[in-house]
Amino acid sequence: MSYYIVKGDKILKGSVRVSGAKNSALKLMAASILSGGKVTLKNVPDIEDVHIMADVLRTLNARVDFDTEGHILEIDACNVDVFEAPYELVRKMRASVLVAGPLLSRFGKVKVAVPGGCNIGARQIDLHLKGFEALGALNSIEHGYVISSAKEGPAAGKPAGGRLTGASINLDFPSRGATENLMMAAVLAKGYTTISNAARETEISDLADFLNSMGAEISGAGTDCISIRGVKKLHGTAYEIMPDSIEAGTFIVAAALCGSDVEIIDAVWKNIEIFCLKIKETGININSTSKNSIRVKGLQKELKPVYVSTLPYPGFPTDLQPIIAVLLAVVPGISIITENVFENRFMYVEELNRMGANIKVDGHHAVINGVKKLSAAPVKAFDLRAGAAMVLAGLAAEGATEVYDIYHIQRGYENFDKKLASLGADIKLVNDTQINV
Repeated sequence: MSYYIVKGDKILKGSVRVSGAKNSALKLMAASILSGGKVTLKNVPDIEDVHIMADVLRTLNARVDFDTEGHILEIDACNVDVFEAPYELVRKMRASVLVAGPLLSRFGKVKVAVPGGCNIGARQIDLHLKGFEALGALNSIEHGYVISSAKEGPAAGKPAGGRLTGASINLDFPSRGATENLMMAAVLAKGYTTISNAARETEISDLADFLNSMGAEISGAGTDCISIRGVKKLHGTAYEIMPDSIEAGTFIVAAALCGSDVEIIDAVWKNIEIFCLKIKETGININSTSKNSIRVKGLQKELKPVYVSTLPYPGFPTDLQPIIAVLLAVVPGISIITENVFENRFMYVEELNRMGANIKVDGHHAVINGVKKLSAAPVKAFDLRAGAAMVLAGLAAEGATEVYDIYHIQRGYENFDKKLASLGADIKLVNDTQINV
């Protein structure tokens, strides 16, 4: 079992570079299934989820080569001839379900295990399936697998089924996953598709730009209405993945907690503007120093409590909710966090309270009464972002904090411990198969 030992009371300073976006890389990898040629992705983070998605693509008979040092991933999907994503891989990562749209579009049929991932609440795929139905697919769930097939008869080049047909789709909720899956399903559909009440995250625009670079015709990405004109085929491309906004936000809070002067490179202010403004509202000195750089001067003596309410983009991101909670835990006064996206996102609170925080959860609200100092304790990472939050709490605590179950963190943060250490943090990765907690 691997775990971190984090010793607090260290001042962070210097600069750190943000990796490519996890939530973009995984979707672009899935979208490469649609290509008729080789796809080269640049700025790909070397994280566990990327390796899992690479294995998913290999089970479909795609050729995948990952230069982890150069952060370049090459995918050749020309020989993909399997339209089933197995349970043993999909259960590890929810994003695996996003191969459904590309496979359905390319083959006219897909069989994908019901997805797994972080245990932070129900993430139903009903919106995905309703969208597939609107595009002309029949859906069924059998023995833990979702099976979708185009109703139209077999089409040329589609050995398994027919071609989808463009449609007007209205999402009940602006789900990022559903928006992405339906975009990928529609790019090869016959005719026009519109997705209303679409998710507006910057990763949606990154996916649209990537698909357009392969010959797709997508407009409106980044707004609540996306238009897609179906084309017959897509070609290969080379594309650079956007920086990871959630990783940027994580380092911003680390700097706010313990930093004297920290620059986060490849942190795009406009992509997490509401988060940055909320950090500024507490009294932290945070500014955008260039188009892709944010500077934070922490260690302020007097900070103010704030109210945070998570919402789909451009609202406050739910992925940064556990991260900012660590900061608010040591801000004098009463702060309130309202979680509107995932019902189990407060699972980290019990662990943070074990470190001396004073947080009470009432439904989808967390009331935080700021304390002067956190104290070290052994804690667990219950999910990806909660795990990162526990590490940040360790940076701000007195003593040595042990953070267990860090495989969650390694799913989404590249060299998290090394990046923090480069800023002056005292953090050590320990590998010990004898430890049980």
